[in-house]
Amino acid sequence: MENYTDLHPPVLTLGFGEMTSMRYLYGIVAFLVYVMVIFFNCSVIMAVLLHKTLQEPMYIFVSMLCLNGIYGTTSFLPYLVFGLLSNLKTITYTGCLIQVFCLHTYAGGEMITLTIMAYDRYVCICNPLRYNSIMTLATVFKLVVSAWLYTIVMVGINLVLTIQLPLCDSTILKVYCDNWSVVRLSCVDITVSNLFGLLTSSTFTGLMPVLIITSYILILKVCIKSSKDFRAKALQTCMPHLITIVNYAFNLFFEILIHRFIPEHLNFEFRTIMSVQLLVAPPLLNPVIYGLKVKEMRGRILQMLHQNAKTMKSVTL
Repeated sequence: MENYTDLHPPVLTLGFGEMTSMRYLYGIVAFLVYVMVIFFNCSVIMAVLLHKTLQEPMYIFVSMLCLNGIYGTTSFLPYLVFGLLSNLKTITYTGCLIQVFCLHTYAGGEMITLTIMAYDRYVCICNPLRYNSIMTLATVFKLVVSAWLYTIVMVGINLVLTIQLPLCDSTILKVYCDNWSVVRLSCVDITVSNLFGLLTSSTFTGLMPVLIITSYILILKVCIKSSKDFRAKALQTCMPHLITIVNYAFNLFFEILIHRFIPEHLNFEFRTIMSVQLLVAPPLLNPVIYGLKVKEMRGRILQMLHQNAKTMKSVTL
């Protein structure tokens, strides 16, 4: 029986390319972005955990979105910072596969969480009298667990197919590993892996958006038949979620389009910025969007930060 591990290079070269000429600047910027992501997302999560008024389905889903953002950026940015500052341009094959799993589960988890949040908004606006009986904590728990299990299973199958492919090259075009970057290095037929990868992608980028759009069509129908005040309240409730969806969908669309179909025809800087945006922009902006747009959450976060500042001041004195 053929041993595939002998056909895998021990290390893969990441596509840092021209970044090495300004690697210290890029490394410092990446580190500061990571600190901001951790701070913003942890502020939202702590606000939800510490205040009972925020322990409702909508805010629980927001905190899950923030937790997923921390998970995704932690799978990528620390290694990028280390690689830039140490001028390390390689990653072990095993490390690459771990990063593939983490980043793909992050991306899938983000899309499914946004879909669940759309359903939550639908129930809240279209069935307000039944909202508390439908969106119980047990239902929320089942939705969250199901979302993660589905993502882990789909990404896991993709990864198993990828591991079986012998590689003929060891250079990845990106500054991080994703499944397609590894698959395209193979020197055998990749039809099965490619088809299953497209099936998985279509689930997250096809089915989930359809469910989100359907939820908002139903919401729109109810709003059209309702009063002006009701429409204004519904818009206020849905606006943060809509902004979050547009932000993520924009970055995801360009990432798939650029990397799967035209990676070699774009200059390095543009390709790198667009690929990194998917992993940085949503985790960085999601807590800001909800922290600024949702009045209740904004008030609790500011209160919590003010109390922490007072505590720190008293300790130093």
